[in-house]
Amino acid sequence: MVYLSKDVSFCSAHKLYNDKWSKEVNEEIFGKCANEHFHGHNYDLTVTVKGEPHPETGMVMNFRDLKRIIKQELLAKVDHKNLNVDVDFLEGKMTTAEVFIKAIWEVLAPKVAEASEGHAELHKLKLYETRTSYAEYYGE
Repeated sequence: MVYLSKDVSFCSAHKLYNDKWSKEVNEEIFGKCANEHFHGHNYDLTVTVKGEPHPETGMVMNFRDLKRIIKQELLAKVDHKNLNVDVDFLEGKMTTAEVFIKAIWEVLAPKVAEASEGHAELHKLKLYETRTSYAEYYGE
C-alpha cells in the first residue's frame, strides 16, 4: 500500500456556540471561541490517500487530480469564509475541529474514489486549527 499526501492552507472564521445554552455557559465551555463576532484561524490540512500504483501509470492517484478536488470541493467553499454562515456542508453543525474534519471527509472521500476510478481511497485527514492543535480522522 502506498500513501500520498497533499498539504493545503486556508483561512476561515467561526464561533463555537450552542444555542441551547446561556451566553455564560457558552463562554465557560468555549471561552473566547464563543465570541459573538466570530474569530479566525489559519488552518493547515493534510489529505492522505492510499492505494497501489496503477500498472499503466505507476500512480496511486495523480497529484494534479487530488489538488483539483481539494481546491474545487473544499477550498472554494471554506477559504476566507465564515464556517458558521457560509459553508453549506456545515449548516446546523458545530464548527469544532472534530466536526469540521468529519464533514471534510464526507465531501472529499467520494470525489477521491470517483477521480481515481476506485483505485485510490481517502486514508487520513489531519487538520491543524493552530500550529499546536489539530484533529486527525481516518473515516471511522
